[in-house]
Amino acid sequence: MPWLTLTVDTDAEHAEALSEALLELGALSVDLLDADAGTPDEQAIFGEPGEAPPGVWQHNRVSALFDDDRDVSTILHKATSSIGLKQLPEHRIETLADHDWVRLTQAQFEPIRISARLWIVPTWHTPSDPDAVNIVLDPGLAFGTGSHPTTRLCLRWLDSNLQGGESVLDYGCGSGILAIAALKLGAAHAVGVDVDSQAVTASRDNAMANQVANVQFYLPDQAPQGGAEKLLSGHPYDLVVANILTNPLRMLAPLLANATRQGGQIVLSGILEEQAQDVMNIYRQWFDMNAPIFEEGWACLSGRKR
Repeated sequence: MPWLTLTVDTDAEHAEALSEALLELGALSVDLLDADAGTPDEQAIFGEPGEAPPGVWQHNRVSALFDDDRDVSTILHKATSSIGLKQLPEHRIETLADHDWVRLTQAQFEPIRISARLWIVPTWHTPSDPDAVNIVLDPGLAFGTGSHPTTRLCLRWLDSNLQGGESVLDYGCGSGILAIAALKLGAAHAVGVDVDSQAVTASRDNAMANQVANVQFYLPDQAPQGGAEKLLSGHPYDLVVANILTNPLRMLAPLLANATRQGGQIVLSGILEEQAQDVMNIYRQWFDMNAPIFEEGWACLSGRKR
């Protein structure tokens, strides 16, 4: 059976109310996304550890799913009227064909060769090279499948630079791929932190699938021994890696620097190429920064703490 999808662009003031109104009027599901995603204006939704996140983006895209027999245009008019919008926002209505979504989703993820010895292998595939360092991964609901340039850049850095025995902090762990890779490449212990509960769940599941020990994944406020602030400052790490976005990397610079031991290293990605110099200038307060590495318009930065 096909479905109908409604996509509406709206501002922060009306995004959540519109989402709730569409659900009340019969939407099967509603997603709220950053309308500027993939552009230099992309905005991270994040908060300091211990604080509530802001909630919505400045420019929002509401995506709603309906049964194909619903009058979506009428529903949108009713929803916008109910929340006080006098003009119909920019929108589009499309037909979504019925497919075997599981097979289609799985078909998008093939084994990915990261380096000569490192592969990312979806759980439904057999490793191409059983003797390689294979990270078994279920993409699930979290970012970090190895297909994005920022993830590949971080993985290659780990493969080239880990010496063995390091303690690692993966801040914004997503699927847990970087923490898991670090352990498989010789790190002794890893901790992953993410503000998304689905990411923490996916990370824990992926760690079990890879049979790695000495790794813990937490929401910031659920970290033991005093929460995230204590977790990040109590025992500085040999390596801190953060593959998130430029704005949170700017804001979190003092926290991530404090989490890195003297002589330890930091790896940062999720940074557009044109933003790299600005982020490097911020982190130079604590780190001797290396030359950035670029791939497909994205940057990976690294440095050693003085």
